[in-house]
Amino acid sequence: MRPTDAPLSEWTASRLARALARRFQAVPHQIAWSLAANGFAGLKTRVQAFKDLHRGERCFILGNGPSLAGMDLEPLRTEFTFGLNRVFVDFSRMGFMTTYLVSIDELVARQSAVELASLPMPKFLNWMIRNCLAPGDNVIWLRESFRRHFSVDLLKGLWGGATVTYAALQVAYYMGFQQVLLIGVDHSYTQQGTPHEPVVSPGNDPDHFHPDYYPSGFRWHRPDTRTAEAAYRMAQQAFEHDGREILDATVGGKLPVFRKADYSRLF
Repeated sequence: MRPTDAPLSEWTASRLARALARRFQAVPHQIAWSLAANGFAGLKTRVQAFKDLHRGERCFILGNGPSLAGMDLEPLRTEFTFGLNRVFVDFSRMGFMTTYLVSIDELVARQSAVELASLPMPKFLNWMIRNCLAPGDNVIWLRESFRRHFSVDLLKGLWGGATVTYAALQVAYYMGFQQVLLIGVDHSYTQQGTPHEPVVSPGNDPDHFHPDYYPSGFRWHRPDTRTAEAAYRMAQQAFEHDGREILDATVGGKLPVFRKADYSRLF
């Protein structure tokens, strides 16, 4: 994120230091990715296997907002679905597992590595946690880039956009989905404070669909809705430029970017 994208009051010394440290720490991972992508055919093959796999079809991306808890998700059993980060804590209530899972935030994915490894669906995960999962765990590695863009080629990296939903939109685009429907993207948080600041969950999480989504002691970053909105607009432009669309079917969501859709009328 560039300093001009947020008020100066939000750019504390600690936030700037974290941003610089994150970029510095990513350098060896980027070098490793370059070597692997050029010298290890399996890395490319795993990614390229999903190119246009779902051309012309529709999918649902399940955000992690509180509204998801009150929705009837039964109709999604027969749809293509993307779960995000720790969506697995609600699989028992849902009665099914999502078709795919995306987790790009290194901090969240690293703490969830054991659970992620046990899930059977294809998982698109941050390359920087590759030491936490075995090659056979049905993982497709993604390299996070700090360059602001909407990626149309996952092998060249993707920008996180301050929200895993944006990463999932780039994966869905790469797969060729014609229509993407968002649910559970409330875009509203009780958490206050400097965006991206690392915090420790006290438990009984009010900002996600399950009270144990971030259990007590779990570390995560404060949300950055400003950057997320800018990213979503980039996604909207990319989809519209290619004659595709993103619709927001979140119940009571606060995201002002996408055209709204009535979830009850989609089936």
